[in-house]
Amino acid sequence: MSSEWVIDAHGLEKSYGSGTSRFDALKGVSVQIAAGETVAIVGKSGSGKSTLMHLLALLDEPDQGTLEVAGQTAKSLSKRAVNELRNKEFGFVFQQFFLTPNVSVLDNVILPLKIAGMGGKERRRRGMEVLTQLELADKAGNKATTLSGGQKQRVVIGRALVNAPRVIFADEPTGNLDTATGAVVEDILFELNRSQGITLVIVTHDEELAARCDRQIYIRDGLVVQHTAARSAAHSAAAPTNTEAHSAAAPTNAEAHSTAGGAA
Repeated sequence: MSSEWVIDAHGLEKSYGSGTSRFDALKGVSVQIAAGETVAIVGKSGSGKSTLMHLLALLDEPDQGTLEVAGQTAKSLSKRAVNELRNKEFGFVFQQFFLTPNVSVLDNVILPLKIAGMGGKERRRRGMEVLTQLELADKAGNKATTLSGGQKQRVVIGRALVNAPRVIFADEPTGNLDTATGAVVEDILFELNRSQGITLVIVTHDEELAARCDRQIYIRDGLVVQHTAARSAAHSAAAPTNTEAHSAAAPTNAEAHSTAGGAA
């Protein structure tokens, strides 16, 4: 694998069911993602985009094809080694939040560190550091159920960030948020890419969100149908933030907005 690729996948195939009920979700997809890139995987519901993300993120195994992550061949690793690699290299931001409702915000954020076996004192220190960065330190002791939609998604970003991952996978990260709150969440993710060099892989059907990324990979019926070239650094730097684009029409206080209806 070329050293520039943090993810290098070739000929990925994935099917579900058998016989007449068999569904071929991916039909031989190859994707390479470089460290520090922002990449959008774009497609309609049922296109295979979320299946592709699950394979790239080591959340599922392909039926066929090869996948290397950070220079390691996934197929050659034990299940435990795959879990350790995923926990070390990746962070996840999902549309549905997946927060534990009756524990504190801080406990939700530090869960990956607990799984990794880090000591309690260091877990709390790093968790508070991330919450401070995301302007949520005052919510550390709150239960997740008391938060607005935008606050919950920032907690999810904190949980994704706490183990200092190389890659954050975001699956429809603003799908459950209103426009203004979603714009704030997008800006946080892209700022993490700019300031910390974290690679972003964003699964979306939102063309405006996809356009903010360096590259777009379009999926249809389990195949890559279009693959755009990387934008120049100058173009990326010149692109306005989403909050700037919405500033004339939307308030900047994300906490004023509650969760909107789910997206398809």
